[in-house]
Amino acid sequence: MPQLTNSPIDLHARLIILAAAIGFMALEYAFARFTAHERHDLRESAASLGVALGRSLLRGAEALIMAGPYAFAYEHRLLDFDPTSALALVALFIGVEFFYYWDHRASHRVRWLWATHSVHHSPTRMNYTAAVRLGWTAGLSGNFLFFLPLAFIGFHPIAIALMLTGNLLYQFFIHTELCPRLGALEYVLNTPAHHRVHHASNESCLDRNYGGVLIVFDRLFGTFAEAPKQEALRYGLVGGTPSFNPLKIALGEWAAMFRDAASAADWPAALWTLFAPPGASEETPRPGEAKTIPA
Repeated sequence: MPQLTNSPIDLHARLIILAAAIGFMALEYAFARFTAHERHDLRESAASLGVALGRSLLRGAEALIMAGPYAFAYEHRLLDFDPTSALALVALFIGVEFFYYWDHRASHRVRWLWATHSVHHSPTRMNYTAAVRLGWTAGLSGNFLFFLPLAFIGFHPIAIALMLTGNLLYQFFIHTELCPRLGALEYVLNTPAHHRVHHASNESCLDRNYGGVLIVFDRLFGTFAEAPKQEALRYGLVGGTPSFNPLKIALGEWAAMFRDAASAADWPAALWTLFAPPGASEETPRPGEAKTIPA
């Protein structure tokens, strides 16, 4: 669930959204307890809320990072059109969904981006509290750059932010194990069943189902996967140790990444450490290099 921006929604609306989110979390918890299908660890849920609080406190700094690039892009836009027309709204929805797919996919395949996005994949339970565990450093990672083409085309930055906010609000509701499959909608929408696969750390589920509201780009670009039939889904970071410390959760991968870069043999190796896929090592062949095969 990568993030673009500090939403332009005012404080009153944000408080309403926050209250509604906490209400849904409480309902999910109560229902899971009542039906004996426990899906929560209260310590992990508290950590997720701590991470969410930290992110809220840093949203202003994130907005400052993005303001200049988006103002420049919109000032040099290619087109002028009515942003409230039905055609423009549909085009913006599809555009946000398309660039969200590639932002999300890159966030799994480039360690610099993964340092932020790994925060969202650290919970070991799939529930609504996991949905709000988002990284603090999206502005530093540069995720917002993926959506700049929309401003160059002519979509106002506030319109882009609002559409993405709607995208992320939809995604809140797909972070649950309590929702069954949704029939024919599974072919088009990113449903809870598809998103459970995305969060799972099973080998067959890694780096799959990147969509926001839709699942169609995953189907088009070969990253779609169904849940494995012969094994239960497992959640959390591959090889990671769960933590209940919000600071460690939010910044742990950044610290590990820079430690690895500092210990690299030379600067090309250091750059490789920063921008290679997560889990790659110095021994992993870089693009264009061949594996050395012993004689």
